[in-house]
Amino acid sequence: MAKTNHLRKRSFSIERHRTSIALEPEFWTVLEQEAQRRGIALAALVAEVDATRNERALASALRVHALERVRAKTS
Repeated sequence: MAKTNHLRKRSFSIERHRTSIALEPEFWTVLEQEAQRRGIALAALVAEVDATRNERALASALRVHALERVRAKTS
């Protein structure tokens, strides 16, 4: 059985540098919903996470951020 790539890649400018981030569509959905709820652009949310991620890779930090938001909703 062949594996398919289910990641969706998005490009952003963060601190004047272009970067591409590949995440599963489910994570993008959570992040998009949060940005919409807060009335900010998805790029602004990504920049916020980037500013607080420490040594973690940005894609990983975004996944953890999305997971924390889902957990907060179900608590």
